[in-house]
Amino acid sequence: MENWDVRRVTPDDAGRMRALRLEMLADSPLAFLETLAQAAARSHESYRQRIRQSSEGPDTAQFIVDPGGPLIGHAGGTTVPGEPGCTVIFAVYLTPAHRGGKLLGQLVEAVADWSAAAGRDELMLEVVCGNERAVRAYEKLGFTDTGVRLPHPTVRVLTELQMRRRV
Repeated sequence: MENWDVRRVTPDDAGRMRALRLEMLADSPLAFLETLAQAAARSHESYRQRIRQSSEGPDTAQFIVDPGGPLIGHAGGTTVPGEPGCTVIFAVYLTPAHRGGKLLGQLVEAVADWSAAAGRDELMLEVVCGNERAVRAYEKLGFTDTGVRLPHPTVRVLTELQMRRRV
């Protein structure tokens, strides 16, 4: 069951990525940097262009869990300005029915492998403070809390904690 294809996106995934992005924002609105309304207003071509940019190269990548129908998971990675050896993991999401298994680890490892191939040996991510389930899940994958706390980028009353690990 959890042996599905975890792979880098391609431009052909744009329609299914748009559907997954809208689901992500509806399910977990505080976890992402845009609103459901903003994402819904973007054109299919906008999604396709973003996917095209993330489908190759060493600077930004998106990985998906593809069971052959609707996508059920996503994780992205991008470079960190001022930290050439670090990749930020972003927009991690699994559909509710697929949480708690091995898919999160498979997505994170896909980002880690891509990061290592690009010469970056550290991963960093941020989690909303109070989201203990996510913190525990990332700790199981080798991430540790750095002690750094940052204001949430869109909801200023919330705080995020930073976690890091070696690839």
